[in-house]
Amino acid sequence: MTTHRRVRLGVNIDHVATIRNARGGDHPDPVRAALLAAEAGADGITAHLREDRRHIGDEDIARLRAEIALPLNLEMAATDEMLGIALRHRPHAACIVPERREERTTEGGLNAAGARNHLQPIVSALVDAGIRVSLFIEPDPAQMDAAVALGARVVEIHTGAFCEAWRTDRGAASAELRRIGRAAEYGASIGLEVHAGHGISYQTVQPIVRVPQIVELNIGHFLVGEAIFVGLAESIAEMRRLMDLALAEAAGAPA
Repeated sequence: MTTHRRVRLGVNIDHVATIRNARGGDHPDPVRAALLAAEAGADGITAHLREDRRHIGDEDIARLRAEIALPLNLEMAATDEMLGIALRHRPHAACIVPERREERTTEGGLNAAGARNHLQPIVSALVDAGIRVSLFIEPDPAQMDAAVALGARVVEIHTGAFCEAWRTDRGAASAELRRIGRAAEYGASIGLEVHAGHGISYQTVQPIVRVPQIVELNIGHFLVGEAIFVGLAESIAEMRRLMDLALAEAAGAPA
């Protein structure tokens, strides 16, 4: 029997909290969304605790750690405040991302190569606490080398440029996908576990999931947006189906 690899799906629930915060109160509840994601086929939950708390809040992180069985991936800026929160809650993983107060969403990868002195004590403290550390970076071998030097086990490749180009310029999208593929191959060759995320939709997930070295995708905004029309469980299940279909086709196995 032909088998094919399985790529994990991490569901980011930030924008459930965005909707909640638009009116205040406690509805919709991001923890309820996380529990529903688990039932719908998610392999993990991602939540970004921003400095300005524009969506996920401190109480959300506490409840997620207490109430969900799936691994929790805490996205965080490289600050002393966020390090303290991560060490207090001990999530399964911490993904260090660049963060600027004025941006609407994360606009690019972390410059790990240029910020090693700043990042080193934060990465070391997380690793020493038994938290799996990933760095959200551009598909650039120099950033992969920096991740290894810092002691991070995982990198998450920023797929935003590919997903944006897919909508407007398929030639540019193909070039960006090749760049992602080369970076993923290099990262795996130097011992990194390679993840990917940002901007992924039903239309862009299959080319990315076919990159052989990528073992996990983290997807949020699209799934929450699609849930307005079909429901959250349905949007997650369809993403899982498309991922599995692409992997089966790549392996030559029945879907």
